[in-house]
Amino acid sequence: MNYLGSKTELEEKGYSILSNLYTDFEVIDILNCINSVKKSNNSFIETKDLFAIRQLVKNVPKLKEYLFNKKLLTLMPELFSANYFLTKAIYFDKPNKSNWFVGYHQDLSISVDQKTDSKIYVNWVDRKEGVYGVQPPIHILEDSITVRIHLDDTDKNNGALRVIPKSHKKGILRLDSTKIDQNIEQVCEVKRGGIMLMKPLLLHASNRTTNGKQRRVIHLEFSKHKLASPLKWFEYSEVSLQK
Repeated sequence: MNYLGSKTELEEKGYSILSNLYTDFEVIDILNCINSVKKSNNSFIETKDLFAIRQLVKNVPKLKEYLFNKKLLTLMPELFSANYFLTKAIYFDKPNKSNWFVGYHQDLSISVDQKTDSKIYVNWVDRKEGVYGVQPPIHILEDSITVRIHLDDTDKNNGALRVIPKSHKKGILRLDSTKIDQNIEQVCEVKRGGIMLMKPLLLHASNRTTNGKQRRVIHLEFSKHKLASPLKWFEYSEVSLQK
């Protein structure tokens, strides 16, 4: 299977959607694996509008063998020009009556293992359990790739991402929602078992749920860059391209 068209689209538009990366049986295996884990620490977040598991692979290590199936491992060498590794994994479950929404933003923060004095790593956020959020140099964000695995059919009525194509090429933006051109906005509908590829600097947003349907997504981030010493990626995990 050739994914070069998706790589081109990702670079040009900032996103690309691929169908049928996971079979129904594989999706069920992923959900069963997640549902079998007990909530044990602050990585598990639960409100009436959202359930999430941060540091997903660390908290559910068995999940890795289900996520990196043959199709994803075939995609990755065509998508990545160097040896990438996993830097972040989050599970989002937006319930069927969720009022949770997110306005337009870029994903600017990475998770690291410590806090340092640095002029090139900025906007520090202290998190629990030895995790720190920070905005890295822009080349790290430009080279990063996000893979969003959809475990439910997702459309404009249950939180499909809205994006501004090509906005990832404009660097870090100071957002003013009144100046966002709604005429070029695209809604990224993805079927169950499909994935959305995305550049973190792409402007994206998500609406409230209005159709009573659940939306479950696994968000994976990949990079090829080492961080300035002594910083290390908190969720660093190598990916074997053989299966």
